Amino acid sequence: MNRVEFPVAGRQKNSRHRSLIFLSIMLFAANRADIHAQQVTNEVLPDAPASTSQYPLARAVPAPDQPSDVIIAADTQSTQGGHFVLDGNVVITYGNRTVEADHVEYDKATGDLVATGHLIASGGLNSERIQASHGTLNTKTQTGRFYDVTGTVGIKTPASPGKRAIYANGNPFIFTGRMVVKTGPQNYDLYDGTVTSCLLPKPDWLLSAAHFQIDDKQARASNSTFRLLNIPLLYFPYVTHSVDAEARQSGFLIPVFGDTSTKGIIIGEQIYMVINRSMDLTVGTDYFSMRGWYQMATFRYRGPGDTFLKVHYTGLVDRRKGNANQGGEDLVVAGRHYLDANTRMVADLEYLSSFIYRAAFTENFNQAVSTDIVSKAFLTHNQNGYEASLYNDRYQGIKRIAITDALGNIVTPAQQIRIFRVPSLEFSSVDHMLGHSGFVWDVDASASGLKRVQPNFTTSGVIERYDFRPELAYPLHGGGWNLRPMVAVRETFYSRSRVTPLGPVPAESVTGLNRADFEAQVDGRMPVIERTFTSGWLRNLFRTDFKHTVEPAFTFRYVSGIDNFNGILRFDDHDIAANTNELQYGVTQRLYLKPRHPSACTTDATESDALIENPLLDTLPGGITDGTGDGLQPKHQCGVQEWITWRVTQKHYFDKSFGGAVQVGRRNLFDSTLDLSGIAFLTEAREISPLVSRLRVRASEKVDVEWDFDLDTGAKKFTANNFFVDVHEGRIFSGLSYARLNAPGRAYNEGIPSATSDFSQMRVLLGYGMPTKEGLSVAANAGLDLKVSSLQYAALQTSYNWNCCGISVEYRKYELGSVRNENAYRFNFTLANVGTAGNLRRAERLF
Repeated sequence: MNRVEFPVAGRQKNSRHRSLIFLSIMLFAANRADIHAQQVTNEVLPDAPASTSQYPLARAVPAPDQPSDVIIAADTQSTQGGHFVLDGNVVITYGNRTVEADHVEYDKATGDLVATGHLIASGGLNSERIQASHGTLNTKTQTGRFYDVTGTVGIKTPASPGKRAIYANGNPFIFTGRMVVKTGPQNYDLYDGTVTSCLLPKPDWLLSAAHFQIDDKQARASNSTFRLLNIPLLYFPYVTHSVDAEARQSGFLIPVFGDTSTKGIIIGEQIYMVINRSMDLTVGTDYFSMRGWYQMATFRYRGPGDTFLKVHYTGLVDRRKGNANQGGEDLVVAGRHYLDANTRMVADLEYLSSFIYRAAFTENFNQAVSTDIVSKAFLTHNQNGYEASLYNDRYQGIKRIAITDALGNIVTPAQQIRIFRVPSLEFSSVDHMLGHSGFVWDVDASASGLKRVQPNFTTSGVIERYDFRPELAYPLHGGGWNLRPMVAVRETFYSRSRVTPLGPVPAESVTGLNRADFEAQVDGRMPVIERTFTSGWLRNLFRTDFKHTVEPAFTFRYVSGIDNFNGILRFDDHDIAANTNELQYGVTQRLYLKPRHPSACTTDATESDALIENPLLDTLPGGITDGTGDGLQPKHQCGVQEWITWRVTQKHYFDKSFGGAVQVGRRNLFDSTLDLSGIAFLTEAREISPLVSRLRVRASEKVDVEWDFDLDTGAKKFTANNFFVDVHEGRIFSGLSYARLNAPGRAYNEGIPSATSDFSQMRVLLGYGMPTKEGLSVAANAGLDLKVSSLQYAALQTSYNWNCCGISVEYRKYELGSVRNENAYRFNFTLANVGTAGNLRRAERLF
């Protein structure tokens, strides 16, 4: 028998009624919207009178999630006086909802229907789905009763068999019950039921209760029992589970418990407060049985567009006394706000009262060993290639400073240096054409107030600095050559200067200083030399074509006029400009791979035969994805791929003493050395810089290798030598990094070298698994100081995930000298889409 499908009470056009009738119908519907809204939208609508026919016709629009036209499809049907009897694959659609069953009796006038046999009611704003043996429903009031129910909220049913379900929001759950009473479009009463977010029929956890209430915001129950792996564990007098993905609820977070060798037993609690839809606040405290009270607070704001503000505070009141006290405070503020499309305010600020506090209590190793804090805030406006900024920053760092003790001896303890730049004005531009002459120009200018504070020296108030640098260039192109000759002048005025000749302790002079220079530079890019290899053993081995390119480049730079370098107080990179006459030369080589048969690759992610499963894209347990791609990605990458990149460069200094600025035996930093390498190398006059090499290899989609080194040909040693490798195959991943530094000390001051100029460190990582997949995962990492043969830190994590819950355990060790020698044990237990109990935070995971 043919399948019948037809609408019921659909809209029609009629031009014979006046707008007064239409208005009366709308007013009546407004008073009785709960009963008659559907009737209004399905009645014959009148046309407007001739005098107003030029205006569009106004039509009543049903409220969200309200029924509208009813469409019926069935194998067989019979109708008598608006009463439908439907059999065989019955599908009734109204609004964004659907009812399916084997047998349905439907009354058009009242909207009542009775369904039996494989009843499925689905749809709504939260993607609700109810499966029942039988039930009743009213399509107009959206009320009814269902029996022997299994249902879901927030989970989209797969379009075809074999496909996995997809979360429709961030708070999905599944429920079962003897009876479900539907009291509204998104309101249900569930009797003798269970609620879980795990897949049935064997959920890892569930809540069972005699009565649940479910609406568009949350599911609530009294006197419920929490079961884990079908074992009753907890009794809850009252419990809620959020349904609305956009909703947030204030309350207490899951308590934190832990134990470490330096903090003792840890007990903590936090309160989460929703201020409004754009702001929230989390406040909490931990009690360390061996140290005292640790406080934390986080405020978050998310505004329109890219506007945001985040404030995070931590502090410890350490009960230890004297030098053993490691208490302190750390405040971080980050934010951004756009005043208009071209104007923005940005802040990235941090206040740290003690580096020892952060080293002793932060859980991030890189933070623990860092000795630099940079805070910045600026207001900037960009328009037509010009930028004007109001800028402020603060630097705080630990350096080795030469200090004379009571006996006259010079010592170099680790002390803090603070450098401030009070609100300064900066103006710059990109290249602008000078008429039709072919010349381009740009300019940089600033007016700053600066202050420096360190144990043996403090500037007297704020030092004023005014800097102005215009530039004129004439780009040339032809025959594959690209040249950019330019000239510039620079004028810088300081309201204070430094006393010369330099003594063991810095001294400030009240005399101002003017620095002026002339600059000339030529940047050159030679024609790229290239060759494509389409034959040979290498091509046959890798089954691909190869393309090799060689890109030579050079820069000649001349600066003259700076004859007072040692009289300049140091604040930032503006103050290390020096005379130079240099030539930088280098070459970049690239090796590209190209598939021999372009048809073998594809980027069409819609073709199932071109897709493979990528477990990295599956972020949710239980085989349910987040809807971003079903864990599939293209098999191959089309086109040319960059395989190997190797850049080598070096500088030749025709002016070996940089206009007399080089001080023998000291660590000299100039702008022309800093833009070549971040590793200091200049302690005496020299002609040749170290050879700087940067080699990167994309060996395959699973292996990345990088080798960076600075080779000092004069000293015949590597001043820096770094090696990195990353390997991942399926669920196995590993990483290795080696860093070697053998260069002038990081903090030379008045000829006193730092003891941190020579070190060798290694980092290793090895693991198997993924914390979002079912089964076992394990990972370990470690940091080794090869110079002194000691372990700096190490961690071992293991986790096991079931359908939708998991447990993770970690051991972590820190060895940071006298500041921190700690063994820590952490764990967490996670219920998918519900929460996590424990003290192992996501940011600390190794996976």
